Amino acid sequence: MSDEWGSGAGKGGGAGGSVREAGGAFGKMEAAREEQYFRKLQAQQLKEMKDHLDEEVNHHEVQIKQHQEAIDRHKKRITDLAKAEKKTDGSSSSD
Repeated sequence: MSDEWGSGAGKGGGAGGSVREAGGAFGKMEAAREEQYFRKLQAQQLKEMKDHLDEEVNHHEVQIKQHQEAIDRHKKRITDLAKAEKKTDGSSSSD
């Protein structure tokens, strides 16, 4: 037997179960199914991670927009207060 997955116990097939231990075509087929399962699982996990990160990015972009709007409001208020202060200073100096 060769050192291929599912070729039998001690031949790279490991002790993955009685079918894999027996080796032969069924052992190779079982090893292939296991590999396929884990590749599919990994792909699903990567997709879920990407989706989660996309949601995080969108959330932070919304927060950035809200914070920028708050900054703009506060700057406008500071400008308005400065204008009001100048008007008050100008009218009190003429009294």
